[in-house]
Amino acid sequence: MTSENPTYRNTATRFTLINQSLKGLGQIMLQENALTGFLFLVGVLIGSINMGIAVIVSVFVATLAAKLFKFEISGIDKGLYGFNAALVGAALILFSKPTLIIWCFIVIGAIISTLIQHFFITNKVTVFTLPFVLVSWAILFIINHFLPELNITASPVNTYDEADFGFAFRGYGQVIFQDNLLAGVVFFVAVFINSPLAALYGLAGSIVAVFVSQLFSIPVENINLGLVSYNAVLCAIVFAGNKTKDGIWVLFSVVLTTIISQYMTTLPFPQLTFPFVAASVTTLILKNNIRLSGKKNK
Repeated sequence: MTSENPTYRNTATRFTLINQSLKGLGQIMLQENALTGFLFLVGVLIGSINMGIAVIVSVFVATLAAKLFKFEISGIDKGLYGFNAALVGAALILFSKPTLIIWCFIVIGAIISTLIQHFFITNKVTVFTLPFVLVSWAILFIINHFLPELNITASPVNTYDEADFGFAFRGYGQVIFQDNLLAGVVFFVAVFINSPLAALYGLAGSIVAVFVSQLFSIPVENINLGLVSYNAVLCAIVFAGNKTKDGIWVLFSVVLTTIISQYMTTLPFPQLTFPFVAASVTTLILKNNIRLSGKKNK
């Protein structure tokens, strides 16, 4: 079978789209790995079939949109246009009833997040999951004010009266809205497959966030559900490295994101991953400024 054969071309195109989409899922935790993305999808499906379907729809729509808009193929191949969309789909299923209009919002949100992501990529601005946060806030605002009947109160299936060490893995799970311990373990393994160091840093970040949260008297249930530590997991993965200074930046970003997260709990809208974005961008700016100052002094 040659590349000129229509069947071959169609099969290759489908395989490429699947690979790009799975990498998009992997990029939720900054991992450019299709297997990692597949395991993330498995973890989501463990917790919610509807959310799993929403993630699939979102990441495919975003990847297709990026292709149709003729965005740079290297970014599409790396999955850079899929992860924000996937999180939008997951968030809308978490906070809203899965009606037809919500599925329409998921598709629209996936496309808009792709356009916003492209704006930041072309301007060489690192914003991590900010497109997801902005799009989700906008859609949830519309739902809250104009379609309140579509809202649902997100209540955890599991409750915890005493502290346990499952919170470290549930922190992984909550990155994609999963409070299931098994899903969290699957997510950890998924990251470990691509980057053992990043996976372990993420676990450490989750634990450190809990210690920092003790300053704010956060309920044990929130800690055990991973609600305190998922932003810290992402921060730790971003700055993971094999040098001592990498560990310092991880610690700084984890402490900062935990503090920001705590103050955002008083706001009338979900914080999503904004504490991660704010802390990571702040840490990145500080890190770059220190590096540039060091070069000037040489």
